[in-house]
Amino acid sequence: MSSRLPLAGVLRLGRPSDIWFKPALSVVAAVAPPNLALLALGRLDLAMYTMAGSLCALYAHNRPYAARARALAWVILGMLGGLAIALLTASLTRSAVVLVAVGAVLAAVQKALCDATRIGPPGNVVLTFISSAALFVPQSPERIPGHLGLAAAAGAWAWLVGMAPGLMRPHGPERRATAAALNAAAAHAEAHGSGEGTAGTHDTAVIAVRAARQALSPSTGTPLTATHRALERLVVRAEVALAAPSDADPAPLRDWARQVRGNRPVPEVPHLTGVDSELAPHPGPLWHRLRPLAPLALRTALGCALAGYASLALGIGRPYWALVTAASLYQADLALTWGRGVQRVVGNLLGVLFFAALVPLAHTGEVALVLCCLALNFGAEALIGRNYWLGSVCVTPMALLITEFAGFQQPGPLIAERVVDTLVGALVGLAAAVVVPHRKRVVRAERAGPRTLAATGSSRGRHPDQGTGNTTEGVRP
Repeated sequence: MSSRLPLAGVLRLGRPSDIWFKPALSVVAAVAPPNLALLALGRLDLAMYTMAGSLCALYAHNRPYAARARALAWVILGMLGGLAIALLTASLTRSAVVLVAVGAVLAAVQKALCDATRIGPPGNVVLTFISSAALFVPQSPERIPGHLGLAAAAGAWAWLVGMAPGLMRPHGPERRATAAALNAAAAHAEAHGSGEGTAGTHDTAVIAVRAARQALSPSTGTPLTATHRALERLVVRAEVALAAPSDADPAPLRDWARQVRGNRPVPEVPHLTGVDSELAPHPGPLWHRLRPLAPLALRTALGCALAGYASLALGIGRPYWALVTAASLYQADLALTWGRGVQRVVGNLLGVLFFAALVPLAHTGEVALVLCCLALNFGAEALIGRNYWLGSVCVTPMALLITEFAGFQQPGPLIAERVVDTLVGALVGLAAAVVVPHRKRVVRAERAGPRTLAATGSSRGRHPDQGTGNTTEGVRP
């Protein structure tokens, strides 16, 4: 069991993303105006609904802007759909048993759709947190349109925030992906030349090249320009270096990577005739991608329902915390799910200690409360790319402070309930992962790289959005 469910490396910190500050600044820019407006109006009790829309700014930061526009729109619509179901259910019944059941079903649907569409970080957990929290807030039918309107308005603002960088750097995501592919190919060539182990550098380069191919794929909807064609030729050079590292010179690869950054002209390199460069595969119909995810959806529904009911049996007033904890665990296989469970528990327990230290400041007034939440939003996004548990240290107190927008509460019961729900959700969620078998799946980059004139095989491996223990994940309440 110790070899299948290891502890070593689960809490190890990785390197921050090259654009770690962009999601962090984006979420602050998306959250601040709605919250400050509600603060000025004396209606912070409505912040839960604006936060639902604002948190959509966490998504799609690595996508080209044409693809990002569509992805963010679908995320906002999905958020509104889940929120509408939750609000309607809450207005029709106060039965906690029914509310947990609806929350579990919503969590399963959100998990399956996010995985099938490969929306990427932060995945389903933000959507599940929004819908699950809304289920347990007293609601009446006549207030639902107004609450959905607030979420939609904040979501529209989040869409604008997500798209705004495109005005200054219209090809920023494609340039970053190309630079990452060139640097990864150079690192692999250097490791091969020095005789060091190349397994890790090969896998990293395969993933980086595939990410660049996907960023430049016509399926993203981005118009083909001279810049795109120049970037494609550079990606071909990275593919060639990956296929024949002994013949590759790392120096020009790294030089091209530096020049690709920013808005400088893309280096022009000759087209390599005869190179069969593999394009990113076009995803099949959504239904075909959903069918293999049925066991995952069942595992999510079962784990979330059981976690919520266990929390109810213990007399916890907020069973959705246990439900969301269970929903956050499920990864591609049991070992990764176990690792995420360890990270979640460690991060949440440290997070409640941080909350205990922060709450005296937050309780000095509503302005301090809002500013603390903004700082925690930034910290969560800045740190979560290093490791999920580190970001959770900021996410946990932020989620606890959000519950106080409607009025300050005693911190002792909040802390106790959060600790119990975290442990219950993690234990029950892991039990459900064991009971419902994982679909057989290889979660690694294949040893065969992209096709070039010197390589054979395909580059079907881990999708760039799929992760290991240290993937960049967005805010996780």
